[in-house]
Amino acid sequence: MNLSESARAVFAVLAASGTATRPQLAAGAGLSKPTVSTAVAELEGAGLAACSGTASGGTGRSAAVYALGPAAGAVLAVDLGPTHTQVRGCALDGTLLARGTGPRADSADTVRAALRALPAGAPLRAVVVAVGDVTARDRDGTGMRPATAKAGPAFDAMAVALPKDVPVHLENNVNCAALAELHQGAARARDSFGYLRIGVGIGLGIVIGGRVLRGANGAAGELARLPYPWDDGREPRREALEERMGSRSLLDRAADAWRDADGADGPCPRTPERLFALAEEGHSTARSVVGRHAADIGRLAAAVVAVLDPGLIVLGGAVGAFPQLLPGVREELARLSWPTEVVSSMVGDSGTVAGASRLAVAHGIETVTGGVRVKH
Repeated sequence: MNLSESARAVFAVLAASGTATRPQLAAGAGLSKPTVSTAVAELEGAGLAACSGTASGGTGRSAAVYALGPAAGAVLAVDLGPTHTQVRGCALDGTLLARGTGPRADSADTVRAALRALPAGAPLRAVVVAVGDVTARDRDGTGMRPATAKAGPAFDAMAVALPKDVPVHLENNVNCAALAELHQGAARARDSFGYLRIGVGIGLGIVIGGRVLRGANGAAGELARLPYPWDDGREPRREALEERMGSRSLLDRAADAWRDADGADGPCPRTPERLFALAEEGHSTARSVVGRHAADIGRLAAAVVAVLDPGLIVLGGAVGAFPQLLPGVREELARLSWPTEVVSSMVGDSGTVAGASRLAVAHGIETVTGGVRVKH
């Protein structure tokens, strides 16, 4: 948009704060009060800001309070998960406007429903799609797409629902979840940490100095590519470590343990949730399976610590977030590496879409301001 530099700066501060008086905008933007008054008038004229009320100051005088205007618009965040798609629509101050969840096969319909729920006439400023894949430039160099077939077809099926004239940004789903942990989860107030996701697949979100590390190829944290197995007589296979650590193999090992156990109580669990529930109840076979899986995760965490020394590992994902894993992971990590705190995720299943929403808001503000960067 054709805004003055001061109006761009004031808009970015207003979006970050939600509501603010002119003195607060002046302090946040580092501008003089007269300059801010001119900028606010410019934003009001463009529908990007509006007076939302008044606030009493310490001297008894009232000050006008400003919020985003109707033309500021909205953004969309999409978590294209392995089984389900979660969608959130937000205003540029982060206010939740719409949400939806549906089967991954119906992702386009879930996105369309969320778009219909956004305020009528509000321009869509940006879309962020979280995918379980590395992202890369498409063939004509104009946009991003999943780099492999792991998420490519699902992204293409969903993308038909997105408006053609809106910038679409792709981000790895584990990186998005790491952002959520940083800002509203288990890693708040921490400068550096590793978010280790264990679920259907595995992945690592790396935060260094408060920022997500993406790497030269956008592939930082792709633990599935670690060589495995790595011993005499066996050649490493591509993504064999993910196959070993994923939830499907965990349930296969549980089935083997149930067959081998003498007098095991009850049927073999068919879901991780049931396996961990049995372990919590003290079921010996379930506890043994969970204990071995915790040790495996502890060894993986030791590899992360050996490279990054992050000081904190947050365990997340459909399997990793179960707190029953913590004692075994901590014990194995302590045996193999130097002291590192290990905690469970606090953002749960919504972590990826929450992190994607933060990114979408930041990109949306940059769209309006023509590049004034927002920390995310």
